[in-house]
Amino acid sequence: MVSRYYDWLRQAERNLKSAELNFENGIYEETCYEAQQVAEKSVKSLLSYFHKEMRGHSITFLLQFSSISIPDWILKCAQELDKNYIPSRYPDVYDQGAPLDYYSKDDATSCLECARKILAWVKEIVGTSM
Repeated sequence: MVSRYYDWLRQAERNLKSAELNFENGIYEETCYEAQQVAEKSVKSLLSYFHKEMRGHSITFLLQFSSISIPDWILKCAQELDKNYIPSRYPDVYDQGAPLDYYSKDDATSCLECARKILAWVKEIVGTSM
């Protein structure tokens, strides 16, 4: 299996830029979704680095599959970001309203912080500074 960890990291960085632009424009639900994508792709980079592959979108489960020691603060961020994969995008998750009605600046700030932490942690492990 060819390791494509660098490709995953590059795309994670791109998603981070998108998340930051959404944040600057007050699009908080999309900020949270993009933050989830940053973390997911970062962890998939980590898996690729170790020549492992797993499909799925749960950052928590992807981390557990990695077979390396995961700091508690990374797991906490993964669990928080996992909660945003579906609800940040689909109105039918809610009884009424759309995701944009439910996400705040505080939510988006927290999501961005977690995404940045996970990305930095992965980059530290794979030894890549982009």
